[in-house]
Amino acid sequence: MDNNIIQHFANQFQVMQNNIKRQSGYLARQEINTLLNDIKKDATRLEPFGFKVYSQNDEDGIIEEIFKRLNSPNFANTSTLNNQNLNFVEIGVENGLECNSLYLLHKGWKGLWLEGNTRQQKPIEQKFNSLLRSQKLKLGIGIITPNNINQVLQQAAINTQNLDFLSIDIDGNDIYLLDAIEFSPKVICIEYNAKFPSLLNKKPVFNPQNFWKGTDFMGSSLLAISEVAKQKNYVLVATNITGANAFYVRKDLINQNFYKPDDDFYQRIKTLYNPPRYWLTFDHFNNIGHPADFGDYADLQN
Repeated sequence: MDNNIIQHFANQFQVMQNNIKRQSGYLARQEINTLLNDIKKDATRLEPFGFKVYSQNDEDGIIEEIFKRLNSPNFANTSTLNNQNLNFVEIGVENGLECNSLYLLHKGWKGLWLEGNTRQQKPIEQKFNSLLRSQKLKLGIGIITPNNINQVLQQAAINTQNLDFLSIDIDGNDIYLLDAIEFSPKVICIEYNAKFPSLLNKKPVFNPQNFWKGTDFMGSSLLAISEVAKQKNYVLVATNITGANAFYVRKDLINQNFYKPDDDFYQRIKTLYNPPRYWLTFDHFNNIGHPADFGDYADLQN
């Protein structure tokens, strides 16, 4: 077959793929808006505030809204980028370009990334060299376990007694890290396995060699995580619309801005649970538009 004909069909196929992605994005937006129509009737719900800057789904917006409701001065004015008082720890960041704290770095936070995949060390150090040099960002490479998490943070000189935000996403043993922490951040974001219905208590057997294989064996149910969180005096305040992450606020910080502070524990989980809607991720420019990147920004220089 003539090479020009082959190239023609290849071009046509690419156009067709792009059209399918675009149409999928439109349909995803419609589905999200439909889901949010009812949720918006309750002003305390957080899903309507979700948006993506660098997070996998809409976590960036939900985290921002949580801190607004906690009356954090950093979020009282979204143009404020020089607040040095807020900090985070994120466990499981891959290459750093799709995580829950890169947007926080843009907003003036400081923090620590912990990543178990040693192959990500060099890409992170190259891409985020300016932040690492300025100590706005610290990096730890190695497997984080329930036995070493507190020691690792201590060695990294993280002030865990005044930690604002903790994110855990290691695709399996997340619940065991949560159970092991000996500190109390204001807000916690942790991945849950939404394939399990809201009131089913399920968690994998702890296995230090457990690495995600791309299947739906990837973590604990919302109820299982919420029970551990409750023991540590945390209250579930939201899950995101795709059914990927759960958000908890320390009980002493809960106010009327969050969903029914005095609501029954199980009813809260049942109401705030979102089932797996992973296909909606494709509305968030994973495959459409420009890929995520990071460079030197004027406000983040030394």
